[in-house]
Amino acid sequence: METDTEEATMTKWKLPTAINRSVGILGAGVLGRRIGACWASAGYKVNIRDPDTQQTNGALQYIKNEMWRYKPTVSPDKISVHGFQDLKPAVEDSWLVIECVPEKLDLKMNVFADLEKVVRPDTILGTNSSSYKSREIAAKVKPDTAKRMLNMHYYIPPDIRVVELMTSGSTHEDIFPFLEEHLNRSGMLPVVAHRESTGFLLNRVWAAIKRECLMVLSEGVASPAELDMVWNEMFVKTGVPPCELMDSVGLDTVSLIEQHYIQERNLHDPGVIAFLQKYIQEGRLGAKCSKGGLYPPGYTTKTAGQQQTPYDNLHAPTLYILDLGLNNAPEEVYQRGRILVGSADGQTPLRTIVDHQPMPDGIALCPSEGKIIWGNMGVPNKNDGSIMSCNLDGSDIKVIIPSGTVHTPKQIAVDDDCSKMYFSDREGMRVFRCNIDGSGLEVLIRNGDWATGFDDQTKWCVGLGLAPLEGKFYWTQKGPSKGSKGRIFRANIHTPPGHDASTRTDIECLFRDLPEPIDIEIDEEGKFMYWTDRGELPRGNSLNRAERGPDGQYIDHKILARNLHEAIGITLDRKNRHIYATDLGGAVYRFNMDGTGRRKFYEDEGSFAGIALCDK
Repeated sequence: METDTEEATMTKWKLPTAINRSVGILGAGVLGRRIGACWASAGYKVNIRDPDTQQTNGALQYIKNEMWRYKPTVSPDKISVHGFQDLKPAVEDSWLVIECVPEKLDLKMNVFADLEKVVRPDTILGTNSSSYKSREIAAKVKPDTAKRMLNMHYYIPPDIRVVELMTSGSTHEDIFPFLEEHLNRSGMLPVVAHRESTGFLLNRVWAAIKRECLMVLSEGVASPAELDMVWNEMFVKTGVPPCELMDSVGLDTVSLIEQHYIQERNLHDPGVIAFLQKYIQEGRLGAKCSKGGLYPPGYTTKTAGQQQTPYDNLHAPTLYILDLGLNNAPEEVYQRGRILVGSADGQTPLRTIVDHQPMPDGIALCPSEGKIIWGNMGVPNKNDGSIMSCNLDGSDIKVIIPSGTVHTPKQIAVDDDCSKMYFSDREGMRVFRCNIDGSGLEVLIRNGDWATGFDDQTKWCVGLGLAPLEGKFYWTQKGPSKGSKGRIFRANIHTPPGHDASTRTDIECLFRDLPEPIDIEIDEEGKFMYWTDRGELPRGNSLNRAERGPDGQYIDHKILARNLHEAIGITLDRKNRHIYATDLGGAVYRFNMDGTGRRKFYEDEGSFAGIALCDK
């Protein structure tokens, strides 16, 4: 029989309602955005909070672009996801908040201490921590708040839908069946740990396996590839092997988790932490960085046709592709250009986010502003080009350089650190620079006056690349079609004193007599210059590279790939060390930085020009 005190205690807290309230996600990284997508796919209102605007924007675009993978049970108009930088507005109406911040105990404790001050008294508080018990994380909150806390550990949805639930030691018992019901409704597979356990179910077993794998590597018994091959053959065959998994998770995260296990269980460290620290000090954190980890960079970025696991493509970019509209009827060509969004593996169907554009060509992203910037060529023989911008989802379209100010804009490059953009003007025979909002427009290169004629195509400026560390910008002048008179130039970002765009004396011609160079990219880290060429075979319709020597001059020009169909766009995935290129034939290509590993996808879906990417 319940006493009056017990009954009074039980009435202090009731389960929240999910009606007209949000699920709050703290952290917009790899897991946070996927957890948000799970809830949104079932019609729950989702608020994602991350102090990094770029991360938040990336999460919102991921959910919009990849929602099809989550098999939504509601119509698109019922999917509600919003991004926040501040904590209070993100969670003040939440019935459930799930924390997905880095695996650092002090950070997590502080997050929940802050949460306690701004959420409603009935809000359920979950941590996605993979190694810390919610009891530990609750150290700075009141006892009543700890009763609303629990572990909610996700893996990698939508491929792995398991969610492990575990008490804080004092979690209200009726929270568990309540969450199981809602998790089932969102397509997840909840499992409740019967007692507190560091690592829950699977991660506890995985910790032992992982530790032995790292010992095998640190002792030099086998290489990562050999170990994964044996594991795959013996146990998985079609799944994810341990070394690839650790690279996908991040070796810094693996190290933090291992240190916690060793400390809590008083385990002997046979050299695993030192082994990992060597990689960490070298900046080789795994798939999320340009130096790779146990495997080379980009190893876990897979395209359609390659065997994939749930942990592949976690750090692959989202692609933004321009379709000129040339596949439409002649009378519609100049009004049917589009901006398309797709995935780096080619499996996500291309989605139009902006349409009815007059011949869009160059495209770039400004991550700090969450903007897409593109140029519309208009009718090439008319002075009606323009530069446009919109949000990453295609909303809020604005004209930032009005029609007639630029003749025929081509490739665009953004210096996000300086809030500047650069773009070339083909028939205008110019290179421009301005602020991200279009203000402060200035001419950097002027090869002639289009008003008096622009028939000399050797003066046409097409591709545009930046090398901020070098203090240079690069551009191509393509020459006549298939004419083998193309050239590549560079000049200082700052015009020499006493000179202007027509008289500057710092212009260098790096290459001449090229078939027809188009777009260009500079890899300052690798000391290479890349460009596409749509000229005549055998040297044209190709992807090209030249190496920057110790003296700053470019040498060793190589053709990395041939037989593209009117090659145009190019962009570099500097993190995963890949090249993406497009052609007017309507295909997207991906290459390793040395031209190997050619992959082709998104075929025959338009007439592609510029391409840009957004890190996830």
